[in-house]
Amino acid sequence: MWPSRAPLIHTLEDKLKEFSEKARPLPGIVEKAARETLAIQMVASLRRLDYTTHFLHRDISPARANPNSILFDPERAAILLHRTGDFDEAVWVTFLSTHFGKHGRYGWRRMRDVYSGLGRKTWTWQRVSSDVLTFRNWLEDNQDKIGGAFGNHRKYVSLSGLSSKGTGAAIASYVEWIGPDHSHSKRFARLVKEGGNDPEAIFDHFYNSMRVKQFGRLGKFDFLALLGRLKLAPIEPGKAYLRGATGPLAGARLLFGGKNDAALSELKLEGYIAELDQMLAIGKQAMEDSLCNWQKSPTKFVHFKG
Repeated sequence: MWPSRAPLIHTLEDKLKEFSEKARPLPGIVEKAARETLAIQMVASLRRLDYTTHFLHRDISPARANPNSILFDPERAAILLHRTGDFDEAVWVTFLSTHFGKHGRYGWRRMRDVYSGLGRKTWTWQRVSSDVLTFRNWLEDNQDKIGGAFGNHRKYVSLSGLSSKGTGAAIASYVEWIGPDHSHSKRFARLVKEGGNDPEAIFDHFYNSMRVKQFGRLGKFDFLALLGRLKLAPIEPGKAYLRGATGPLAGARLLFGGKNDAALSELKLEGYIAELDQMLAIGKQAMEDSLCNWQKSPTKFVHFKG
């Protein structure tokens, strides 16, 4: 399992054991198999985060930003668009990638179909933000022609253009959140100024300000964390944002309480996770992601990609 990462896996195992013995008991990893599985999930999460940052300083093919190409990849598209000075489109593509998600079988097909206008005319940020109703009507009329599927984190989202619980409503509320001038740079500048100088405090301010339909705790966390990794905003999560969480909360309760429904509050667990991360130093994104995946199979590693 990833030979180059084996030393890190062993280090994390040792640190988890040390923390449990000297700082705070971790009943969820008393068994060696559980401790090893959690360490591997942590490394798997770090690898997923590294995938994004890997491309920040590499050459990127223009095909990666073309929704009509099977090579389209929204994270690399966002990096390329940012490099060429189209900040609005870079953030827009990032938002769409979070909304649709990458499906295990169909990849980015659903996002490509919508973003490309089914290959006819790309629904760019400028085009959508200046005429949201036209986009919503197009989506409503064409939803049966759109292929693919939503990613695992977004599997309960509707593709409807006009329903109050569908994609059209989510995008309309996102446009409203950015503001009447439709400028991401201006909106982000205001949020940064209000949030302060610390990336974690600014992330928290972004998170609390973001009232976008279909974007609950998970959607907001994923979107904002990705903005930070792509260097589109000076933000970084300073906690796991367990309030409203399901998988990460169950994982934290299992780790610190011995069962996934242990009577431990979100606030208390946030503090425990912060203590643990001081020793592990993997960051809150990796902590959140790995706890979520680990609790699904605590003693046998399963590689979750969605």
